[in-house]
Amino acid sequence: MVEKIGRHKRVPFIAGNWKMNKTVAQAKELATEIVRASTELLGAEIVLCPPFTVLTEVAMITDGSSVELGGQDVFWENWGAFTGEVSAPMLRDAGCQYVIVGHSERRQVIGETDSIVNRKVKAALNNELVPILCVGETLEERDKGLTLSRVKTQVLQCLEGVPAAQLTRVVIAYEPVWAIGTGRNASPEQAQEVHGFLREILGQNYGLELATCAIILYGGSVKPDNARALMSQPDVDGFLVGGASLEAKSFIKIIEEALETRKE
Repeated sequence: MVEKIGRHKRVPFIAGNWKMNKTVAQAKELATEIVRASTELLGAEIVLCPPFTVLTEVAMITDGSSVELGGQDVFWENWGAFTGEVSAPMLRDAGCQYVIVGHSERRQVIGETDSIVNRKVKAALNNELVPILCVGETLEERDKGLTLSRVKTQVLQCLEGVPAAQLTRVVIAYEPVWAIGTGRNASPEQAQEVHGFLREILGQNYGLELATCAIILYGGSVKPDNARALMSQPDVDGFLVGGASLEAKSFIKIIEEALETRKE
C-alpha cells in the first residue's frame, strides 16, 4: 500500500480506470486475466478501478493477490440523504484500498471544483483510502502557457488542510485534459516538465523528503507503444490508464514496459 511511502523507493505504479464500462461477467473475465498475469509482474503496484456495480465481484477475484482495488469517485460525507452517491466507508466495505478523485471527466462533465475535490481527498484519507488525485490543464490553458500555474493551483487547493503526515498516502496523477480519450498524449518531455514541477511544488510546501518519495502518475492516452518513453522520464512513476486498461493484453503490456524501463 502507498502509506509505506517515505520508507521505500518509488515502484512502478499502474492503475486501470475502467470508467463506465464492463458488465459483471466482463469485469470478472478481465480481472481474472490481470490477476493471473500479476504473478509474473513482480515489483509493480497494480490497481484496478472498475465501476461501482462490479466492485464486490472484482474484489473477490483480487483477494489474496498483489492486485488492489480502487473506486472511481467518492462522496465527501460518510452517510446521509445523498441519492446516487457512494461514500468512503462503502468503498472500504466493498474491498477498495484506493479511490480516484478529481478526474478530468468529473471536473469537465460534472463540474467538480477544486474545493469539492479537496473535500473528497479528506474523506478518503479519513477513511483509510489512498486518493489518486488527478490534476491537469485544458488545451486552451496549455496554448496560453498556463499549464504550470493551473496544476499548481489544483494541487495546492485540492490538498489544502491536508497535513504532511497524511500526504504521504496521496498519489498524484497528471492527466492533461486534451489527452484524455483523444488518442493524443503529452510527449515524454512535456510529461516530465509537469511531473518535475509538481515534485518541486510538493517539496516547497511539504519538504524534500516527502516530495522525493511522492508517487506521480501520468494519465492521458497511455498505450503499450508509448509507455516505455514516458516511463523513462525521471519523475514519471507510472500511469493512470484509461482505454488501454479495458483489454487485458494491452494493460499487462503497459505494466511490463514500466517494469522493464525501471530495470534499465
